Amino acid sequence: MLAKDAPRCLAWIMASTETATLHENEPHRDDLAHRLNWLRAGVLGANDGIVSVAAIVVGVAGATTNTGSILAAGTAGLVGGAISMALGEYVSVSSQSDSQKALIEKERRELAEQPEDELNELAAIYESKGLSPRTARTVAEELTAHDALAAHLSAELNIQEDDIVSPWNAAVASAVAFTVGAALPMLAILLPPPGMRVPLTFIAVLLSLAITGAVGAWIGGAPRFRAAARVVLGGALALAATFSIGTLLGASGVF
Repeated sequence: MLAKDAPRCLAWIMASTETATLHENEPHRDDLAHRLNWLRAGVLGANDGIVSVAAIVVGVAGATTNTGSILAAGTAGLVGGAISMALGEYVSVSSQSDSQKALIEKERRELAEQPEDELNELAAIYESKGLSPRTARTVAEELTAHDALAAHLSAELNIQEDDIVSPWNAAVASAVAFTVGAALPMLAILLPPPGMRVPLTFIAVLLSLAITGAVGAWIGGAPRFRAAARVVLGGALALAATFSIGTLLGASGVF
């Protein structure tokens, strides 16, 4: 490859590593993948809410038909689960965010202290991808002149400076997803007459799990039927177990 091809290579590299500003209505791959990851996380959060709260309310319903007891247990499970999910997501994303910020600051410091070494490193990266040494050097120099930090973050770490996720946003999204999922078994157990509560809750929960399982698999590119079947089977086992325990406790006179 000749050095005269460097501008063409540079254009291709920049198009593949920077966020596109043209055709804003078109879904670009990196942006779409980022959104799908968030959507998948939301589906999984809702799935957790469905199973967790459904298991609680069905278990209590197996022990007693008292609406107040079922409502209290379900509400406690919903609030506690949402807070737990939010805290877990906040801690996890905070750790990831801190790590990304540290890497960005390290790269910024190295660019300030060792610009020539960093330029050589960037050129070596593009050379390892198949460019000739001369073209790789030209590309590295032009990318460095355009935005040195962005060029190194993309080539070395495969991240962008504005890709850092907010822990607070992640925590709120997780709590909301869990709450939305938990609302379904709460409504299914409280709205029907006492004699129909448990069977209707089983049906509503298992259908919902089949949908969330299939959607989660579709987002991840996995077989939908198999994923839905796994989630439904797991949810059915959880409901059966808690209902059986609740029924035994009710029969023993605990309630």
